[in-house]
Amino acid sequence: MSTKQNLVIVESPAKAKTIENFLGKDYSVKSSFGHIRDLPKKGLSIDKENNFEPHYEIPNDKKKIVNDLKKSAKLASIVWLASDEDREGEAIAWHLSKALQLQPDKTKRIVFHEITESAIKNAILNPRSIDIALVNAQQARRVLDRLVGYELSPILWKKVKPGLSAGRVQSVAVRLIVDREREIRSFQPEVNFKVTAELEQNGQVFTAELNQRLADEAAAKQFLEACKQVQLTVLDITDKPSVRNPSAPFTTSTLQQEAARKLGFSVKQTMALAQRLYERGYITYMRTDSTNLSGLALSATANYIKNNFGDKYYQSRKYRTKNASAQEAHEAIRPTIIKSLNAGENINEQKLYQLIWRRMVASQMTAAKTLRTEVTIAISNQPECFIAQGEVLQFDGYLTVYGGNKDDSILPTLKIKDHPNLKNILACQTFSRPPARYSEASLVKALEDLGIGRPSTYAPTIGTIQSRGYVEKSNLEGEERKIIAYSLADNNITRKEQTESFGGDKNKLLPTHFAEVTTDFLVKYFKSIVDTGFTATVEKQLDEIAEGKLIWQNAIKTFYNQFHPLITKAADASRQETSQARLLGPDPKNGEPIYARFGRYGPMLQRGEVEGKTEKPDFAPLPSGVRLEAVTLEQAINMFSLPRMVGKTEEGQEIKANIGRFGPYIQVDKIFVSIKPLDPFSISETEARQLYKNKLEITAKRNIKKFENSNIQILRGPYGPYVTDGTKNARIPKNTKPESLNQKQAEELLSKAKTAKKRTVRRHK
Repeated sequence: MSTKQNLVIVESPAKAKTIENFLGKDYSVKSSFGHIRDLPKKGLSIDKENNFEPHYEIPNDKKKIVNDLKKSAKLASIVWLASDEDREGEAIAWHLSKALQLQPDKTKRIVFHEITESAIKNAILNPRSIDIALVNAQQARRVLDRLVGYELSPILWKKVKPGLSAGRVQSVAVRLIVDREREIRSFQPEVNFKVTAELEQNGQVFTAELNQRLADEAAAKQFLEACKQVQLTVLDITDKPSVRNPSAPFTTSTLQQEAARKLGFSVKQTMALAQRLYERGYITYMRTDSTNLSGLALSATANYIKNNFGDKYYQSRKYRTKNASAQEAHEAIRPTIIKSLNAGENINEQKLYQLIWRRMVASQMTAAKTLRTEVTIAISNQPECFIAQGEVLQFDGYLTVYGGNKDDSILPTLKIKDHPNLKNILACQTFSRPPARYSEASLVKALEDLGIGRPSTYAPTIGTIQSRGYVEKSNLEGEERKIIAYSLADNNITRKEQTESFGGDKNKLLPTHFAEVTTDFLVKYFKSIVDTGFTATVEKQLDEIAEGKLIWQNAIKTFYNQFHPLITKAADASRQETSQARLLGPDPKNGEPIYARFGRYGPMLQRGEVEGKTEKPDFAPLPSGVRLEAVTLEQAINMFSLPRMVGKTEEGQEIKANIGRFGPYIQVDKIFVSIKPLDPFSISETEARQLYKNKLEITAKRNIKKFENSNIQILRGPYGPYVTDGTKNARIPKNTKPESLNQKQAEELLSKAKTAKKRTVRRHK
C-alpha cells in the first residue's frame, strides 16, 4: 500500500473521486459508503436501565471497509473526516473516529457546502473538532425512533396485521393522508350557478363574470329572463399596478415540491438526482432548510445578470429562512458555478440542474410588473354587476429566466358610462370541490409547515409508508354527473343538460384499509405519537439538543416515561375492537350474526362468532368496490352464497366459482383458475370450461417429467427448467437436457438445493 501523509474520508465514492481531483499527491481520499456503525437490525440494542445507552455494531457488509480504512488511517499523519455538515454527517464522522480508534491529535473535522476546489481547500485551512451536540441530536432521533418502532410495531402485529411497522414521523404522515381521505368522503358539495357574459365594445369581444353566484336553477332562469331587455353601463374602471416577486432559492422541501410540479419527479427521484449533482460538484449540498446565500454566490450572480440582461434586471435580495433553528446546512441549494447554464450526466439531471439554476438566478432579479384593470358593469334592471378583468405585463423581470404566465389578458378601451353590447349569457351549474388529496409534493409541504421531521427524512418517510402498504400512489378515474346550463342569446333562453367528469386524480396518495385501521388504533391508544403538535415539539427538542441546550438522555427519558404505559394499556385491546367489527344483522337462514370487519388480509365479512364456539366462523370478502363502513346485510348475504356451482367440465367434474384473496376464481378439484375480470355470480358454464381448458394446456406445457412413486418432478418455470419435490427447488444446469435426467440425478440436484420458503395462502370459504 502506498503511504500518503493525509487521509480524507467522505461518505460516497462519487464524492471521493471528485475531491481527489482537487487535492495534491499528499492526499488520499476514501469513502466510508455511508454509516459504518449503527444499531443492529434485530433487537432493541438500547440499555433502558443504563440511561438509554445505545449499543452500536459494525454490520457485516461494512467490516471490510472499516478494516481497509483502519489500515489507511494508521499510515496517515492526519485523518480528515469530511462527511456532510448535518446531524447525520456529524454522526458518521463520530462513528468513524470510534470504529477506527482515531487519535484526537491526528484527527481533523472539515465541512463544506459545495464540492469545488476553493471550497475544499478552504475547509482544509479551517478544520474543527467533531460537534458532539449534533451527534447527540442524531443519536436521540435514532434511539427515539428505535424505541417507538421496537415497542409499538409488535402491538400492531398482534392487533392489526403481521409485518406492519410504526414510526414517529411515518405514522403522522399516514394519519394526514387518512384524515384527508375521510374529509373527501364526507364532503357535501355546495351547488350554485356561475354566470358569465360575452360582451362587445368597438368590435372587440371580452368576457365578464357576475359578481355573485346564483343559488339554484330557478334563480338562474329568472336572472336570464330579466336580462332579455337590459342596458349595460360601465360604472367604474380601476387600474391596479401589481408586482410579482421571485421566490427564494431552493431548500430541500421546496426543491422537492417544484420538481414535482414542473418536472413530474417523485420526491425520491429528485433527491437521488440532486445527490449525484452535488457529488459531481455541480450544486451545493442538497439537504438544507436554509435560504441563505454566500457572498461569493451573490456577487457571481449579480455579475451574470448585469452582463447578460442589463442592470435594470438586477435586484439584490436576501431571504430569511423560515425555520429559525435551521441546522441542516447554512446555504440554499444553488449551482456552484453560475456561468454554467447546463450540467448533469443525463437528461433528468440536466432538467433538475436547470431548474436549480433558474431559481437561483431569478432570486436576484427584479420583480415582474403588471397592470391589472377591473371594470364594473351595471345591469339596468338588476342589483348585481358584471366584473371584467384584464392584465398587461409591463416588465417581465425575473420571468425572463424562471418562466411563468406572461400572457396578456387585454380588455378593449372602455370609458365610464359606455354601453357594451350583450352578446350572450351563460349560467352554468357548479359544484364546490372537496379538499385536494395529497401528492408527494403537497405532503412534503404539509409536513414542513407542521414542523414534522426534517427535509432529509421526507423522501425515505414517503417511500416507507408506500412500501409498508399503508399508502398507494394511484390514479383515480373520475365519475360523471349531469350539470344544468342556461344560455341567453338573441333574447332566447335555452336549457341544456351536460355531463362533466369529477373526482378524477393523478399520482395522488391514497390510504389503504390497513392505514385506516392502524391510524384509528394509534389515535385511540397512542394519541400523542400521531399528534402533529407533539411530533413538532419533539423536533424542537432535537434542535435544542443540537444546540447543546438539552441533554439527549433526559429528553428520551421524559418521552419514554409517557410512552411505555401506553404500550401496556394497548396490549389489553381486544381483537374485536381493533378489527372495527360492525354487526350487519343475522343470517336469515341460520340466525348467525354477520359482521363486517378488518381481518389479517384486509376488510372482510364474518358469519358466526369467534369466541365461545367450537365451530369456526365463515368468512367472505367484501363486494368489489364497497367500503367496510358501507357494506349492507343484503350484500353480505349475497357474498356468503359463494362458492356458486357453475356446472361441470366435459369430464363431469364440478366447477365452483368463488372470490379469494387474489380475486374471483373457479375451482375444479384442486385446480384454481383466475377468472378476472369475470364475475363469479354470472360466469357461465361455457366460459368456465374454456378457462379451465386453457389452464390445463398451460400446466401441460409446464410439466416436463414426473417420476413414478415419487413427489419429484421436472417443471418449466419463468426462469427455466427446474427439479422440485414440493419442498426444494433445484435449477438444472444449462448444458443438461431436462428430459434426459433420471430420478437419481434429480435427487442429487435436490440434495444440494436450499429448502424453499413456504408461502401461506388463505382462501375464503
